[in-house]
Order: sequence, then C-alpha cells, then structure tokens
Amino acid sequence: MDTGNFTGFDLSLKDPGIAWFQFNTPERLNGMTTAIKRDLIEAITQAQMDNAVRVVVFTGTGRAFCAGDDLKAYRDAVIGGEQLVPDIPPGHDNGIGTYNGLRTISQKVNTTIRSLDKLSIAAINGVAIQTGFSLALSCDFRIASTTARMGSATLRFGLLPDEGGQYLLLQLMGLAKTMDFLMRKKIVTADEALTLGLVSEVVAPDKLEASAMAMATEFANGPQVSMRLLKRSIYNAAELSWEQSLDEIAAKTAISDHHPDAREGVRAFHEKRSAQFNAWLNGGEQ
Repeated sequence: MDTGNFTGFDLSLKDPGIAWFQFNTPERLNGMTTAIKRDLIEAITQAQMDNAVRVVVFTGTGRAFCAGDDLKAYRDAVIGGEQLVPDIPPGHDNGIGTYNGLRTISQKVNTTIRSLDKLSIAAINGVAIQTGFSLALSCDFRIASTTARMGSATLRFGLLPDEGGQYLLLQLMGLAKTMDFLMRKKIVTADEALTLGLVSEVVAPDKLEASAMAMATEFANGPQVSMRLLKRSIYNAAELSWEQSLDEIAAKTAISDHHPDAREGVRAFHEKRSAQFNAWLNGGEQ
C-alpha cells in the first residue's frame, strides 16, 4: 500500500497494521472533490489487498471531519498532494453525467469502504455533513469528538442524500427515525448522535485519536480471518432470511474452524494465556 501525502489526504501505516487516512484540507473543511474521491477509492482498494493492513481509520484535520463536497474546488481550485490516479472529467454537467458520476465515483467511495473485509473506523473530529456523513456511516464503527456535529441536511438545498445516506441511516436507525432525521434536515451533536445510535462512543477532542487507536489496535490484534468472515456475515444477515443466514455462516465456519487461529485460540484457553493470533500474517502457521 502506498503511503504519503495524496490528493486531499495523508495516509500512514501505524502498528499493528492500521491504515490511517487523515483528510488534510482544513481550510476547505476537508471538502471532497472528484480527484480526492478517486484517490480514496484507489488507496482503500490497496488497503484491502495489502496483508500489512488489518484495520482502516478515517479522520479529519481542523474543525471538520468532512463538510461535504467542495463545490468551488470542483470548478477551479488546485489541491496539493501526490496523485494516485489520472484526471478524468468531473461530469455532473447533465443528467446522465450526474448519474454516471454518482455511480462511478461518489457512491463508489462508500461502496469501497463497505466492501472492505477489514474493519473500518471513522474518528469524527468535527463537522461531518452529506459526503462526510455518509462516508462515516459507511464505516463499521464511529467515534465522535464532543465538538462533532453531523447530518445530511441535503433538503436545505433541495438536494438528495445521493451517496447512500438514506440506506445507511435506515440500517442504523430504522424507518421512522430515518424519515424524521432526513425530512426535518437534522444536524445533530455528538451526544445526540450517540442517543440515535449513529456513533458508538463520544470522547473529548484531545482523546479522539488515542481512542480511535485503542479501538483499532484491539481489532488489529484479533483473529483477522474470523473477524473478516464475521463482518461479512453480519452485513449479509441484514439482507438474508433466517435459513439463508444459517447456511451462509455455516459455509464461513467451515473455513474459520480449520484455520490456525482457531487452533491457537483453543491452545491459549487450555494454557490459560492470551491468544497470539495472526501468525499466518508473519509467515507462521498457515
């Protein structure tokens, strides 16, 4: 996986295998552009395929996590950083361009995050609106600073939550609360988001990075094969019938039960010690 300063974000690999994405245009409230989204798609795909990466974390810089699309930058601004993928026209200049732009780029960011087998965390340091909000919702876990505020609020501009926000909110809150949240154009505080089930934890601003690292480290030290299979099974279960979900997890159990991590877990239990998983990632037992 490439690390460094890319278009709109810095990417580093922290021990033990945590890919840390940090949006780095605070003067633009970390607003998104086509170029940033395309580089994110490429970098997230690299993280998925790289065995050195176990967990993925997204966070912002300054007052915002990501305050949505940077419409001015879409037109004429130049954002620094190494470019991972070549330029293409931004689209959105007509109906079919908007459709293609959403399906191919904007929605693809969240699809790529949702498709990660590895666990993902959004450390929401500040404002997370529309694009930034849906990106955070696409992650498996969300930790918010007490200074964070988040929402879609697209109806304030006569627009739609077109990057999957309506689907993600529905899964997290149910139909009635999602209808109320979107139709009333809500932007909520971190504590309100916690009450609604949109975040799992709220911490002081100076504790956010440490809290995200602690959670990521816990996940990174866990049995990666079983965790990735379980993650996919949980998401699948939301869409499957009871019988289908049983068959689906049985097929995955046929893999996890015979993996070296399972043997290590049983040994550690009998020897009354903490399990040391993931030897296979370091060239150990396969």
